[in-house]
Amino acid sequence: MGARVAVAGASGYAGGELLRLLGGHPDLEIGPVAAQGNAGTAVTAVHPHLTGHPALARSTFVPTDPELLADADLLFTALPHGESAQLAAALPAQLKVIDLGADFRLDDPQAWTRYYPTPYAGHWTYGLPELPGARAAIKASAAVAAPGCYATASILALAPLLAAGLVEPADIVIVAASGTSGAGRAPRPDLLGSEVMGSMSAYQVGGTHRHTPEIEQTLYPERAMVPPSAPVILSFTPTLAPMARGILATCTARLALGATAGRLREALAAAYDAEPFVHLLPEGQWPSTGSTLGSNAAHLQVAADTHAGRAIVISALDNLGKGAAGQALQIANLMLGLPETAGLTAYGVAP
Repeated sequence: MGARVAVAGASGYAGGELLRLLGGHPDLEIGPVAAQGNAGTAVTAVHPHLTGHPALARSTFVPTDPELLADADLLFTALPHGESAQLAAALPAQLKVIDLGADFRLDDPQAWTRYYPTPYAGHWTYGLPELPGARAAIKASAAVAAPGCYATASILALAPLLAAGLVEPADIVIVAASGTSGAGRAPRPDLLGSEVMGSMSAYQVGGTHRHTPEIEQTLYPERAMVPPSAPVILSFTPTLAPMARGILATCTARLALGATAGRLREALAAAYDAEPFVHLLPEGQWPSTGSTLGSNAAHLQVAADTHAGRAIVISALDNLGKGAAGQALQIANLMLGLPETAGLTAYGVAP
C-alpha cells in the first residue's frame, strides 16, 4: 500500500476529477472522502463516471470532520473559499495539506481584504512547480496552496518573459475564457445550459476578479530573481465560454527594448523544454482547449505584434486538470517523494 490520502470537498467538480486521478494512481490509497452536504451519499451517485472503481464504487461520503480526515498521510481540500482555513485550523500540524481553494494563496493581507469577504488566514507555499525554486519549496512544505486555473494559465505564459526582461511589467493585459465547470457545481441561473449554449459573456470586469492579485504577486519580478523596474500592473478580463472545461488565455504585454519574436520564443523554450507538462507548440500551431482536455498539460504559443509593440502568448489548459486537480496531484507527488508525473498524463482526449 502507498500513502493514504483524503479529500475534503469531494462532491464538487474539482473533487470528482481528483478522485478520478487518484483512482488510477499507482502509489496512493484513497482514504476518507468528505462532502458535508452529501454525507452518507454514495460517491458514485454524485460521480457516476467513477462507477466500477474497486474502492469508490463501495464508498459513501463522510462528514467534513477533522478527526476523520486526519487519519491520512495527506489531505486535499477542494472547498469553497473561506472553508479550507477553518478546517486547516482544526487539523494536526504534522498532516500534509494541499488546498485547491484561494484561502492561502495571497501574500498580502490587504489584497485579500479587497477581494474576499472572509478574514485573512495567512499564506502557504505557492504550488506552481514550474516556477524557479518552486519544486524545492514544495518538497520542504507541509502545507501548499495550489494556484487558481486562470492564474496557472497566465503565469506560465508570462513569467519567463518577465524574468528575461523582454516585456514591461507595468502594462499586462489578459483576456481569458473558461468553461462553466470553473464556476463550481452549485446551481445558478446564468450557468444553465440554455443560457450558456451558443453564447459568450464577460464577468467581473474592471479588475474585480479574485485571480488578479494572485497573478500580480506571482509575476512580480522579485519572484523570478530579477530586480523590478516597475510593479506588475494587470488588466484581467475573464469570460465564460460555452464548454464544460478548459481555459484559453490571451496574455499580452508591452515589448521591452530589443525584444523580438525569436527572443520571446527562446525564453519560453528555455523555461519549459525539460518540463513534462508545459509545452511550447511548434511555430504556427496555436493552442486549443480541446487538445488539453483531460490532461495535466498546458500548451503555449507566442508572437510579437510589432505593429502594436506587444508580446502575445496564448495559453490553453484544462481548468480541472492543470488548473486544479491535476496540479494538486502533481504537488502531492512532490510532497510525498513520488515521481512527479505519477498518475498524470500530458496527453489530452480527442475528439
